[in-house]
Amino acid sequence: MRESSITRETTETKIRLSLNLDGDGNGNITTGIGFFDHMLTLLTAHSGIDLTLKATGDLAVDAHHTVEDVGICLGEGFREALGSKAGIQRYGFFLLPMDEALVQTSLDFSGRAFLHYGLSGLKQKVGDFDTELVEEFYQGFVRGAGLTLHIDQIRGRNTHHIIEASFKGFGRAIKEAVTITGTKIPSTKGTLL
Repeated sequence: MRESSITRETTETKIRLSLNLDGDGNGNITTGIGFFDHMLTLLTAHSGIDLTLKATGDLAVDAHHTVEDVGICLGEGFREALGSKAGIQRYGFFLLPMDEALVQTSLDFSGRAFLHYGLSGLKQKVGDFDTELVEEFYQGFVRGAGLTLHIDQIRGRNTHHIIEASFKGFGRAIKEAVTITGTKIPSTKGTLL
């Protein structure tokens, strides 16, 4: 089973998560940040993983530490669950439309952390959620997982739609990349660590 459990406790956040890469897209997610919970639920459903996540953070300050640390922990969970990455497809790509928004996601579980974040023109907030934290989540995930990730907004006007398209597309690209297609490590170097 490709599973992992991650715990992170700092003076700013306390996070516990468990995930199963070969799940059914079931999520039990609580961060105290409504919009973020919704996005993580979409990510879980579209990636096909099972995720249980409980995060508490210094939300009286703001949501930054919680969102960033959840990204780090979720990335670490993927790194642990993938192990040597033997047999995975490795690469994932998805072009996701959501009404007027169109977002392209390309990723590589390469072992190298790199983020190109190409969402733009977002309003400052969706509800109470600071939209600049979307980039912080992806940056944390990339660092935790050792992932190369490119997210590009092709078009869109509605901030909620753009962000939602990015999370759904990210989930779909993950699903493609972690699919088992063989037995070998998908690298001519013989390692993806």
